[in-house]
Amino acid sequence: MAAPLRALGFTVACAVAVVCASAPAAALRAAPMSSRAAVASRHVGGRPDPPVISRWETDEGGGFVLDLSMPHPLLKFDDSNEIWVLNPSPGPRGDVIYRNDLGEEVLRATRLGGMTVFTSTRPDGSAAALDGISTPLRVAALNAEALYRRFLVATLRASRAAQHQVSFETGADAEPATAPLFADAALVTSEAFVDMASRPINKGLLARINGVTITQGSRPNVALAKGVLTVTLVPAAGLAGRPSSRWIERAVGAR
Repeated sequence: MAAPLRALGFTVACAVAVVCASAPAAALRAAPMSSRAAVASRHVGGRPDPPVISRWETDEGGGFVLDLSMPHPLLKFDDSNEIWVLNPSPGPRGDVIYRNDLGEEVLRATRLGGMTVFTSTRPDGSAAALDGISTPLRVAALNAEALYRRFLVATLRASRAAQHQVSFETGADAEPATAPLFADAALVTSEAFVDMASRPINKGLLARINGVTITQGSRPNVALAKGVLTVTLVPAAGLAGRPSSRWIERAVGAR
């Protein structure tokens, strides 16, 4: 992808878009920690630390990968395409609490090696056991054709979820260095639509959205105006500069 991608405009049959919003309001209860500090805080006596990039199995049978090799911890559930960016902070009794970009608790790690994961289906927490070493969580490099395909897939998924026609487009040029983040944001936006569509109460919210624009700016944001959901990225921040699906849903009014 030698040249910039000028306003990728896709109108693909069927549905969806995303959100209104301001920056997330929930604040962390304690100062954030680095990934390195999060790992170090879990070391007890001669007990070995878990792998920096590890896979965990929950007591429900699902699993997830936790990647602590980056400045911001990353997490991906087996049944989802989204990579979550987490913010670790110290908790009581030496625990480490990992929160998403809305300040919601996602993981809690104890100094004794225990791990609890919090999801929408198990808000009170589900125990997880270490399964072993895993591979890093990263977004892959893309050329112009691959970026188009990613936008097309995201548009189709969102359209099916919303059950009406929707357009996905870029509000700024995507260069080779930023194309993976634009593609990832489109994917995460479609994840938000699919999740919202799983709850009938959100049907009216999805009906309000007929377009999605993914652009870049000085800070991540999600906003809905005149039927167009604008998702703003900060490419220099990597995945940490991209709003999560939870933020998108909150901005639309689904959370």
